[in-house]
Parts: sequence; C-alpha cells; structure tokens
Amino acid sequence: MNYTQDNDKLYRYLFQNRAVRGEWVRLNQTFTDTLNTRHYPKAVQNLLGEMMVATNLLTATLKFNGNITVQIQGDGPLKLALVNGNDQQQIRALARVKGDIQDGMSLHDMIGKGVLVITIAPTEGERYQGVIGLDKPTITECLEDYFVRSEQLQTQLIIRTGEYDGKAVAAGMLLQIMPDGQGTPEDFEHLTTLAATVKDEELFGLPAEELLYRLYHEEVVEVFEPQTVSFFCGCSPERSGAALLLIPEAEIDEILEEHKGSIDMQCECCGTHYFFNKEAINKLKQAQ
Repeated sequence: MNYTQDNDKLYRYLFQNRAVRGEWVRLNQTFTDTLNTRHYPKAVQNLLGEMMVATNLLTATLKFNGNITVQIQGDGPLKLALVNGNDQQQIRALARVKGDIQDGMSLHDMIGKGVLVITIAPTEGERYQGVIGLDKPTITECLEDYFVRSEQLQTQLIIRTGEYDGKAVAAGMLLQIMPDGQGTPEDFEHLTTLAATVKDEELFGLPAEELLYRLYHEEVVEVFEPQTVSFFCGCSPERSGAALLLIPEAEIDEILEEHKGSIDMQCECCGTHYFFNKEAINKLKQAQ
C-alpha cells in the first residue's frame, strides 16, 4: 500500500444521504518545510501543525478566491502563532517565542491571556475578522465553537500531529452539516461518532479513500478530486527592502555601522536572508 500517494493533499467529500459535507487533509512535506524554517520547541511545533491543518480545512470551505489568517496572540512565552493559507492551499506559518516552553505545555500555559483571531480576506470584497476568546483547552475546540457562533453550523474537527514513518506529520478531518438545512442533528451525530473512532496511524498512514471506507463503509460517500497542499512564502528582496525603508534613516545608519555596512533582513516565515548595504538602500530610496 502506497500511503504517500495522498501526502500533502486535501480532499472534499459529501455524504449523499445525510446532507453532511467533509474534508480531509494531510501535511507531510508542507509541515516539514515549515518546521525547517526555525528551531521551535516541540509544543510549538505541534500547535503550528494543528493550526496549519485547521487553516487548510477552513480555506476549503471558502466559496470565493482569497485567504484566511488564523493567529493566536497572548502574554505568555508564546507571543504569537500565525498561519496564512489561500484557496489554492498554499500555506505558511510562523511563531514568536519569548520564553521557556516545555514539551507537553498546554495551550493556555504557552499563550497565557490571549485571543484567537481569524481574518478572512477575499480577493475581491470586504475583509472579515473574528476575535475569539481562548476559553477551550485546544485550538480545535475553539474553532468548532467559532463555526457554531459565526455560521450556526454544527461542525466537528479532528486534528492530530505527530510522526509517521520517522517524519513529522499533521492531519485532520472536518465534518459539517450542509447550510441548506437538509441535514439533521441525528445524521451529524451518527457521522461524528464514527469519525471519532479514527486512530492516529489511520489519519497519518492511509490513503484518503481507504480511510473513508474504513470509517463509513455503510455510507454513500462522493469523493472529489484532491487539491495539492504546499508551503509557500511570498517574501522577496523588494518586500524586505520596502519594510527596511519604514525604519528612520538615522536608525538605518546606526544599524549599518553596528553590522559592518550590511543589514540582514530575515523572513520570519521561510528563513530566507536578504542583505542590504548602503548602496542597495540608496537604490531603494531612488526607486520610491
């Protein structure tokens, strides 16, 4: 069995007799690429994996072109965790750690007093932003609560992070009653009860259709063509240069003097370094 065939893939599916829709995603190389950008503590790695899977599942519910940003900010040792994904399933993530974070630390221990912010930005049209209190033990539970409050739709999220075949992996499933009102609470409860039996090794190791058959072999499930998920960062020398020019000129001169005539601008998402000397900075100013 070739479990890798569905690595870094997202599937949508429908239960034809239940008026419930579902999504499944598994992040393999995408997750590894994210973790390779920084040396994050294990607890932060797991949180970012959970947030990345959640963001992929959220973007798959969009009915328009655009992107979603899911971020947590607080006053604990983890100041910020941010994931951005678009309708093409291109995703990036970063975290800012300002203290000691131990393995197994809970969400609330890492974040302290904080909030979950979800920003939906269509390519055309107005942005929407929702701010949610972190009053649940996990991000997954907070997001389930968000769906109920914002869309009045019963939603189940199952998200797991860990290792499979010696490599980092994050995977998850979403079940949601269809918004047309045809689905019943009984249908939803039946399907979520079955979904809750899924094991980590099944989420991490089985092709999507085999996993769905194991869980729902008595159901009529229509599975659509998958989307490929990938790590993508839109940084560039131009963007880094534009950010540099926001710094007052006197401060830029001080930094140049302190760092032997070169300023290193490192992208927080992918870790790429962009170097600017005085000549390069002057060219940026002239191009404004």
